[in-house]
Amino acid sequence: MQTGSADAVLAEALFQPADLGGLTLPTRIAMAPMSRYKCPDGVPHQGVVDYYRRRAESGVGLVITEATYIGHPTAPSYEHVPNFFGPAALAGWENVRNAVQDAGARIFPQLWHTGSFRQSWMGPAKGVPGIGPSVNTNAFTNHPEPTKAMTDSDIAEVVEAYAQAAADAQRLGFDGVEIHGAHGYLIDEFFWSRTNRRSDRYGGDRRERTRFAVEIIREIRRRTGPDFPVSFRFSQWKQQDYKVRLGETPTELADILEPLVDAGVSILHASTRRFWEPEFPDESDLTLAGWTKQLTGLPVIMVGGAGLDRPGLKEAMPASLDVLEKPLKRNDFDVLAVGRALLADPQWAHKAREGRIGDCRPYTKDLLDTLV
Repeated sequence: MQTGSADAVLAEALFQPADLGGLTLPTRIAMAPMSRYKCPDGVPHQGVVDYYRRRAESGVGLVITEATYIGHPTAPSYEHVPNFFGPAALAGWENVRNAVQDAGARIFPQLWHTGSFRQSWMGPAKGVPGIGPSVNTNAFTNHPEPTKAMTDSDIAEVVEAYAQAAADAQRLGFDGVEIHGAHGYLIDEFFWSRTNRRSDRYGGDRRERTRFAVEIIREIRRRTGPDFPVSFRFSQWKQQDYKVRLGETPTELADILEPLVDAGVSILHASTRRFWEPEFPDESDLTLAGWTKQLTGLPVIMVGGAGLDRPGLKEAMPASLDVLEKPLKRNDFDVLAVGRALLADPQWAHKAREGRIGDCRPYTKDLLDTLV
């Protein structure tokens, strides 16, 4: 079988309907959340609407938006990131939601707090320091300011901000929400022993360090009801350390995931840099997504390098989908999220289905400057 026809066969398997936490998707392809920094006032504009619509029209079944700030003054870190609070931003996101759903896809906003990536000069609330589970756990050592350890009041306010954003998403007609709990940002800082050195009920062992995330999930569930899809994105690696792991064994990973499931998460989004690599090679060749599905029984979104020949933000060429074959046959995942390949070429899904991966536009860093 030629590479193109093999890719077409694999891609066709992704063009089947999927049930994801009670939500029916037209295909098993998701657009992975990717920050674009194209909203100077925090409000999605027509260019953002068109950007997401083009991917939905090409055969993406689920659009997960770029990370959006929840309504707390400590959440922002980077400029030109869209908000998911306030009348203007929510009206902009409603336009995006309409366009994506009219094109036949489903859509979740991803809800975000950057934690210790923030410095006091960032965002609209000048002078407000970054916050985290513990003092002086800044994301990078060259940050001059210490992170403020969150008080019980801080935690309650941030939990409420997440829940309000989820309730607004439901009110606006979104199909679900995703909580960004990965990559070393605030929620993930509570998971990680290096950044969570608390001795109260939000610290402790792996299970105890999930309490902050659990409270967010429970409050979202209380506000949105039992049937609203809630996805949770997690990762072993952090931006501060690509080699770190929350769990060195399946049992240790379960200590993180099981409390999230018990709290009411309905979908888990397993973020890796290369989705096809075994997560615990001494145990089996299961991927992180495969282990997540086996440990929890929940629907799983798999992500990490689909359609490109290398990870990271450097240039990458289109790559065969042959690495998908084993995870697909093993049923490691329910939905495959595609990131930079879809950022580079809005027609990626359509071309993949036709076995034309080689015709896809390569990913280059200059594409980050535009909304193609």
